Amino acid sequence: MNKEFSQRLSSTEALELVQKDIHYLGQLAYAKRKALHQNRAYYIYNQHLNYTNICKNKCKFCAYYKDKTDKNSYTFSLEDIKKEINKRIREPIREIHIVGGLNPDLPLSYYEEMLSTIKALRPEAVIKAFTAVEIHFLAEKHQLSEEEVLLRLKKAGLSILPGGGAEVFAEKLRKKLCPEKISGQKWLEIHAKAHKLGIYTNCTLLFGHIESWEDRIKHLEALRDLQDQTRGFLCFIPLAYQPAHNELKAPGPDGIDFLKMIALSRLFLDNIPHIKTYWAFAGLKLSQVALYFGADDFDGTIVEEKIGHAAGADTPKGLTVEELKTYIRQAGFEPVNRNSFFEEVKN
Repeated sequence: MNKEFSQRLSSTEALELVQKDIHYLGQLAYAKRKALHQNRAYYIYNQHLNYTNICKNKCKFCAYYKDKTDKNSYTFSLEDIKKEINKRIREPIREIHIVGGLNPDLPLSYYEEMLSTIKALRPEAVIKAFTAVEIHFLAEKHQLSEEEVLLRLKKAGLSILPGGGAEVFAEKLRKKLCPEKISGQKWLEIHAKAHKLGIYTNCTLLFGHIESWEDRIKHLEALRDLQDQTRGFLCFIPLAYQPAHNELKAPGPDGIDFLKMIALSRLFLDNIPHIKTYWAFAGLKLSQVALYFGADDFDGTIVEEKIGHAAGADTPKGLTVEELKTYIRQAGFEPVNRNSFFEEVKN
């Protein structure tokens, strides 16, 4: 870290940093990224599975959810899930990424059978599934502890929580953004429980809507504090708010704001090893630039991302491995094929 700042940034220093010239901020973040990861940029061969868009929470920023009575609502049966997995069964997919809405009609057994079915079809793939919001929903619905739900899902094949549902922890904002959703403190508690049970997780922040930099930094500080205690976070993902087709009507972050968020994340989260530029939300060209502002992970092939695209994301719904590698190389970095735990794997 530059000598004018502490080795570990305070919240006050972080707020001061983001007011500085973006090139200066980028230089600091790139130096930190290079010290941690050299010229490597990670990617993964993965598949997204959004099993239902029926959700009782109806968050203001979300364009994905539907009421049960909506003609565009859906819920995958187990046969549908098998079909989705089998569509790409000949591809060397290393991770199945699963999230969906809070569908009151789905029992815990549905989730267990979903995981065990996928694990039987894809024994070599890691299953990264369900947000803390979904875990709490299942625990409350079935009058179980969150630990019991996590253990049952782990037994069925769950390895990692993807980290969604954090949004922004500031309680006043959550009442405007997602009044039905669990609190930021509850999100942190569920992730702490997962870490204690040997389930690694990612963590996120939804930014570029009605929050301030102070709100963002407090959110990062809460993540850093939990990581000090558990060391269970693998990666931090700043999620750029997508402004179309939802009730919030905020403009979303511009390119400068996005790059500052990536850079500050790398500098502030000194105990979380990886920062992702999620190209499905940020765009491919901006994600290439983000690799120079502290990001080291380019995410993966995805196919087929639905949540961001429902809110107007104009990126491809998926990429081939060769396309991913080309984007990374064009940016001047070495593409590294990884698994869900950020261990290098051979192509």
